[in-house]
Amino acid sequence: MKRRQQFITEGYYKSMLSICDEILAERAVSPLFGDTPEESAFRTSSERKDTLFMRLMLKYTAGEEISSLGEDLERLIEAYEDLQKDFAAYEGMPNIAPLNIEDAVFQYQEFVQVVGFCILLHENELLARFVALMDAAGFAGDDMLYEDLLKKVLPARQELNEYYHAVYESLIESIYADGASERSRLLGEYCSGWYAAFAELPNYWHDTHLRMKEDDGSYFGYWVMEAAAIAYLYGIDDSEIDHMVYPKDLVAYARSFPVRKN
Repeated sequence: MKRRQQFITEGYYKSMLSICDEILAERAVSPLFGDTPEESAFRTSSERKDTLFMRLMLKYTAGEEISSLGEDLERLIEAYEDLQKDFAAYEGMPNIAPLNIEDAVFQYQEFVQVVGFCILLHENELLARFVALMDAAGFAGDDMLYEDLLKKVLPARQELNEYYHAVYESLIESIYADGASERSRLLGEYCSGWYAAFAELPNYWHDTHLRMKEDDGSYFGYWVMEAAAIAYLYGIDDSEIDHMVYPKDLVAYARSFPVRKN
């Protein structure tokens, strides 16, 4: 196993992958309880999405081949689509988003991680499907990083100067800074400060490596997929970045293909 972070072990990875697969198989025949059919469907699709997100992140963290992750990403995007439909039926709001990226910073981080995966794996069709769920809920044209991540690969995006969450400020600044060295410095600053910054913000994943057991846990990896996507899209030199949370090999993989634009 060519693990990409030192916390994961082969035993833990195999155990967690098995747990994820057991959850997915069980929920296919036995939905979670809810007071109404709509609540049951929503709770079930929410757990399925969470499980597939964890499974994808675990596979990357454990060192699986990057070229093998496309199928896992597609399953995850399908899970977001199912979650959106079930959430809409449960809340009675047809265009409700599957993630509340404005109010919940940890859900915003999940969003940009998935966007980053789509961009770096060159899965533009999956990206368009995922973003359509958020655009329909009113998030289009509302957040600077959201648009900056998308405008190189999806049509009709907007130029903005406002953003939801201050924790992403140095990453945004790395796009617009004068000079290649300053852009690289700001990208590195973001990567170096990201994990510590989230210690002060609501989330469910910080320090999960400290609570791992060999056969159970909630750690799946700590990754700044959004920073990798920005480095790739905007041609920022990341040669000096050597931080654990920066997925350097995923950027190299993305750069091995030509940039595709719609």
